[in-house]
Amino acid sequence: MSIVILRSGLLTTIQDLGRFGFQKYGVIVSGAMDPYALRIANLLVGNDEGTATLEMTVTGPSLKFEQDCLIAITGGDLSPSIENVSVPLWKPVLVRNGAVLHFGACKKGCRAYLAVAGGFSVDEVMGSCSTYLRANLGGFQGRALQKGDIVSLKIRTEQSKAIEQICSLTEPYFSTTSWNVNTEWMGQDTEINTIRVIAGAHLDLFTEECRNAFYHDTFTITPQSDRMGYRLSGPDLQLINRFEMLSEAVTLGTIQVPSDGNPIILLVDRQTTGGYPRIGQVVSVDIPTLAQLKPGKKIRFKKVSIEEAEALYISRENELNELKTGLNLKINKK
Repeated sequence: MSIVILRSGLLTTIQDLGRFGFQKYGVIVSGAMDPYALRIANLLVGNDEGTATLEMTVTGPSLKFEQDCLIAITGGDLSPSIENVSVPLWKPVLVRNGAVLHFGACKKGCRAYLAVAGGFSVDEVMGSCSTYLRANLGGFQGRALQKGDIVSLKIRTEQSKAIEQICSLTEPYFSTTSWNVNTEWMGQDTEINTIRVIAGAHLDLFTEECRNAFYHDTFTITPQSDRMGYRLSGPDLQLINRFEMLSEAVTLGTIQVPSDGNPIILLVDRQTTGGYPRIGQVVSVDIPTLAQLKPGKKIRFKKVSIEEAEALYISRENELNELKTGLNLKINKK
């Protein structure tokens, strides 16, 4: 049971929810840039939420399936198709043996996730299958997938088998369901994207003018951005007084401001500590919105309280629980 990589795409790696518990040793967390898309893809094929998937960036691969395989594609729309028939997003899809799945133009977002029933058969490293490219760690031989790679699959679960039975809409090379996940609650790509933040530990050390600019002006994601962090251009953010600070722990969404005044939003391949002032912290529910923004996109920060951030997180988790319940109802109804 395997998938053959016929074309690699720009950057296709195996990612799960990350490598936790080792930051004290300097080991990077890594994991999916859009964790909600990954979790939903896994739910749609009957996997545990954190099972490793393919993360595909901007241009996706071409994949040949060597057996019938239940898949789900979530996140950005990279125009997936089989034999020129569009493959739907955000729903289970049973692909037939011998079918070739192509990804084309990036229509929306920039990162898509492909989950397969049972998951990919790769070894865990420090409790995770995530790929950290700079250290050649995890995933498929510690690197991005390449043309000619053959990735083995694990045995599908009983939940996966049950979901296959409700894929009743048939195309020549795949079948799917009549329903899909409602994605209205996911972040939408607009002309200026609002990203909610909690005030950082060093916010008050910036000038009043810079604090106002941080919350009211627009920033642009630069081409120097990657999985480690998004570098922004915009208003020059400067401290009231220069000072030396010791490196401190940082986390996903920490916004640091180096001496050039251009903020950096730290993402999944971030370092474990940072020595720049922290002006803000992106709330966890807006990380997927960031993950789907390409260089050149514009963002504006909106201040929220810790209590508001917690409420947003709880609401998002409740929505995911509702999805689990609805999926179980669909299976049991069948």
